[in-house]
Amino acid sequence: MKLQILVVAGDGIGPEVTGEAVKVLQTVAELGGHDFTFREAPIGGVAIKAHGTPLPTATLDLALESDAVLLGAVGGNEFNSLTPDRRPEAGLLQLRQALGGFANLRPAFAFSALTQNSPLRPEVIDGADILFVRELLGGLYFGEPRAWDREANSAWNTMRYTSDEVTRVARIAFQLAASRRKKLTSVDKANVLEVSQLWRATVTEVAKEFPEVTLEHQYVDACAMHLMNTPRNFDVVLTENLFGDILSDESAVITGSLGMLPSATIGGKINLYEPVHGSAPDIAGKSLANPLGAILTAAMLLRHSANLEQDAQAVEAAVKTVLTEGYRTPDLARGQSGPNVLNTQTMGRHVLRTLTESIDRNQALHAV
Repeated sequence: MKLQILVVAGDGIGPEVTGEAVKVLQTVAELGGHDFTFREAPIGGVAIKAHGTPLPTATLDLALESDAVLLGAVGGNEFNSLTPDRRPEAGLLQLRQALGGFANLRPAFAFSALTQNSPLRPEVIDGADILFVRELLGGLYFGEPRAWDREANSAWNTMRYTSDEVTRVARIAFQLAASRRKKLTSVDKANVLEVSQLWRATVTEVAKEFPEVTLEHQYVDACAMHLMNTPRNFDVVLTENLFGDILSDESAVITGSLGMLPSATIGGKINLYEPVHGSAPDIAGKSLANPLGAILTAAMLLRHSANLEQDAQAVEAAVKTVLTEGYRTPDLARGQSGPNVLNTQTMGRHVLRTLTESIDRNQALHAV
């Protein structure tokens, strides 16, 4: 397998966690005999400082020449005074749009070793396994017109979708549900919003193509409550851009930390991979960041861009093993200290150790 990966580590803790994810990918390539090459480019705040723009042309060109893009995080408090079109986040939105990925996959599952980390009762979250499919190129994030009229103290954004945009992301969500537990929950606000009424009608029509999948509709406010009360009732959750952003972040309560959430954006020319957490500037450079979300994001890259399902599962299993062994990063330690509370790089080394042992065992079994 030959793969060219562009690494855009970005701001804050982005370089720290992305570095650990790259080590995982390099290990898989080395042990599996794959040809993975890595290039680096700036995005976000570091790009603004060096080039005056959050997405330099050279970065975009490299992204479009790659087979996959691995991103860390963008943003920082020092850029908050800039207008939205000049902030680091604008570079990320431009990159998403250029790569064309419209389906953002955000898995959230409860690790049995971390059920005590959630404010929810263990019996509520144990066994929860949810895949959010968030439409990524429409809605309020990209709708026009949008503006901030400072003289009038007024601002506006536009939520807009076409039936074609809803259809294409719904098909991906139904396909994924058909390969899982065959249930899809579509989330909207159809009792108030015309956009949501279009969304609901279109998803209902697409459902006819997948009779084996059970479809239910929920309003976003009800879904937010049910995710906390009965998370095991969900399988695939399909929703638009803004609702998907909020609900998938809420699911960090199930996983034990926002640092545990990976994501993959598919459907376009080139897939984009990024952990769900932000740049966390308050802990940047202190080796306190949790790299597991980025490492699990690397597993999604192996699955969706490299088509190496066995290796993807090996990475996920390595993360589970390390957690089961009792190792934690500060966000997972719940204020505790001790030899099992690891910094970013040490947690990464433990995952690599477990992953290497697993791959070596599998290769030895196949060699017999």
